[in-house]
Amino acid sequence: MSEPTHLLRVSARGLLRRRGVWLPSAVILGLLSFVLSLLYLGANNDPVGSTKDLPIALVNTDRGTEVAGERIDMGARITARITGSADLKEKVDWKQVDRRTADDLLARGKVFGALVIPDDFSASVAALAGPARNAPHPPTMTVLTNPAAGSFGSSMAAEINREVVATTSTQVGRELGQAAAHQAKAGAGAPGAAAQLMIADPVKASVQEGHHLGGHSGLGLSAFFYALVLVLGGMLGANVIHTQVDTALGYLASDKGPFRVVKPAQHTSRVHHFLVCSALMVVLSMLTSALAMAAAVGVIGIDASHLPLLWIFGTCATAAMGITALALLAVFGTPGPLISMLVLIGLAIPSAGATIPLQALPDFYRFLAGFEPFRQVVDGVRSILYFGARTDAGLGRAWTMIGVGFAVSLALGLALTRLYDRRGLHRSTPHLPQPLPAA
Repeated sequence: MSEPTHLLRVSARGLLRRRGVWLPSAVILGLLSFVLSLLYLGANNDPVGSTKDLPIALVNTDRGTEVAGERIDMGARITARITGSADLKEKVDWKQVDRRTADDLLARGKVFGALVIPDDFSASVAALAGPARNAPHPPTMTVLTNPAAGSFGSSMAAEINREVVATTSTQVGRELGQAAAHQAKAGAGAPGAAAQLMIADPVKASVQEGHHLGGHSGLGLSAFFYALVLVLGGMLGANVIHTQVDTALGYLASDKGPFRVVKPAQHTSRVHHFLVCSALMVVLSMLTSALAMAAAVGVIGIDASHLPLLWIFGTCATAAMGITALALLAVFGTPGPLISMLVLIGLAIPSAGATIPLQALPDFYRFLAGFEPFRQVVDGVRSILYFGARTDAGLGRAWTMIGVGFAVSLALGLALTRLYDRRGLHRSTPHLPQPLPAA
């Protein structure tokens, strides 16, 4: 097919010389790269230095013991030292609870780990200073991890707990060394070489898994990636649906390879356009959620339970993200995809608390986490996959925030598109180019 003779021709060199081709693209891409670099690297630059109030459970079950008629309660003394430590006062929010409560906090993802002082801790320490110190049972503190609450946060909590155990061991070793020196002066004899080594570093750390996480859970990251699929499904789905509706109405041409089809232009109001796109988004979210779950669970084989609930939650989350993106497209037009990407991805991922815990993020990102939708979706998926779909493990808040986000986005889109229609700001139908006059 020959080219239409009534169209103006422009060469590639002439097109590249136009300021309107270079300047908008340079400004948009440059700002986008600058902002995304600030957001992503700013959130992950110094998580250890930004840590504040990291929740860790502290369990003291030590029963104490009596030595030479004197009551010794090492557990209480160590607990007081830990909670009163100036180095950890701002970084860690110690939850002093019993073991049953600590297990419940771990099972709900409310703490990133736990430190347990066993019931025989004082007796084990006293045995090192007694006559049978040549072969005593070393005092041990248990470090419980919780990768289901976040692998990075769990690692941070475990490292803090190990440092606490090492500091405790140094302090207890110093006291035992002084006691051994007094006993040697009293004629009880100096401890042997093996006993001296044990006395120098008496307290051991036993690291255990505080809440079971399956081997096919990506070390606690499968919830993050599944939530990312849902959010991207909503955002990209909104762009696809918006484009297809515009193509069906004749506002856009359909290019398939070298073939170009332009349907006759059909006028519809902005409100009706938004409602049609929203209805398609809700219905198709059922399909995309089902296929995402089929790929993740059926093909890849991630650890997952409560599959009907996972599908329903995925449908609602995808629909809510899609309605939000459609509202931004309806309100802002061509800049809509960039704005939705910035809101749903750029600002959302660093503040989701999925890879870096919220307690290790700068204050700006903690503020964003209060309302950014991605964080709510991550908490909901994490509760379903890891915590038995408990509402108090983040699922309840996720449902609430998704419902609020869906309603607010729908109301905003309807209100502003209706305002545009009432003011006559219709989406003009494209006009066919007029033929040039004959020479």
